[in-house]
Amino acid sequence: MSEPSKSNLSEKLFAPRETSKETSSLVRIAHNHSQGLHNALDGDTENGWYRTLRRPQWIWQGVDPLEMEALFARMASSDARRTTEELLDTVVGYKPGNWIYEWSQLAGEHHKKARAHVDNQQNDKAVDELLKASTYYSIAAYPHLKGDSLASQAEVQSSQTYHEAMQLSPYRMETIDVKYEGKTFQAYIHLPRADKLLPTVIVSGGLDTLQTDLWPLYRDYLGPAGFAMVTLDMPSVGHSSRWSLTEDTSRLHQALLQQIRDVPWVDHHRVAMLGLRFGGNAAIRLGFLEPTRLKTCVSIGGVIHSFLTQPKRLDQMPQMYLDMIASRMGKHGVSRQSVLSHLPAWSLKQQGLLGRRKVDVPMLGISLKNDPVCPEMDNELIAMSSYGGKAMTLPEKPLHDGYHRTMLTVMDWLEEKLA
Repeated sequence: MSEPSKSNLSEKLFAPRETSKETSSLVRIAHNHSQGLHNALDGDTENGWYRTLRRPQWIWQGVDPLEMEALFARMASSDARRTTEELLDTVVGYKPGNWIYEWSQLAGEHHKKARAHVDNQQNDKAVDELLKASTYYSIAAYPHLKGDSLASQAEVQSSQTYHEAMQLSPYRMETIDVKYEGKTFQAYIHLPRADKLLPTVIVSGGLDTLQTDLWPLYRDYLGPAGFAMVTLDMPSVGHSSRWSLTEDTSRLHQALLQQIRDVPWVDHHRVAMLGLRFGGNAAIRLGFLEPTRLKTCVSIGGVIHSFLTQPKRLDQMPQMYLDMIASRMGKHGVSRQSVLSHLPAWSLKQQGLLGRRKVDVPMLGISLKNDPVCPEMDNELIAMSSYGGKAMTLPEKPLHDGYHRTMLTVMDWLEEKLA
């Protein structure tokens, strides 16, 4: 794509407009009250912010901490009109101080740096800047609520920039078009080599991430180990946004798994499923549905049972998370209790999968200590429900490298099971 067309696309997508609805005003769950959240995987729900600030994850993905804090300071100092005056990230309209504006502007700066590196034939530096721009555009769209027009435009930019990075990089990425219920969604396959069949790990993140956010898993862990990585968005998010989230959280993953037999490069005798948060729910569920197609399943801090069925835990859910879940289900303007009443159906124990019989797929349930979403008992439930299963709890501190320590342990497991 030529330089002018890229410029025109950005100008068209992000033309200033006051009419775009501000993110926190979209879902409007009635009788809601915000609660605090703090852990090494999700980050912090801080007073004065609608969004949960996922500092540990974003830094792990490559966000510059100094740029991030300066950006938060700009939002805090804005005197523009807000949907809720006491919530700093609710500035109305695509303008300075607005969450999507600030992150998109920063993404655009890194995109410009990438183009300068390309002009100087410094492709490695250009790839780094493009991946950073893609991440910043994705964070601009966070938490990816349906009907958020500005966020949707940021998602387009994130995807486009990611593809641009892959075209310049030494890494190989192909797309897989998966058909399901008469519609198609897109998955990405990342390949360390293309001259042999590769052990393959299917990966999904939570409900508030895009599949492009999973890139560090490939770059730092799966790729160097010689694994192919296939990513897909959870139902209701990104490329999978045409499907609402239901208790059948793994239905798109199952369609992908069944089609993967026809994908070159994949050793379909050595396929694993790895999921984070709600992706962990889909991963473990898929192990029960497709035990002959999977060698192992891994849940990292998965939303498995306790969080979905215990009122005390649900009462701690902050406003953004409740809005996000309601959006995923296609519910707007309903009561908090109406949303929460649907969650027990997503429990893998309530569905009769966990705790009743053992499946032949060895499963790993792993989380950090004091995880409010995935307590140790949920991981133990996973372990006792699979032959060769294992539950692990790692220390929660230091907070800044929780993802890294978890992935080192997960890689040991995958290398053993996919050998």
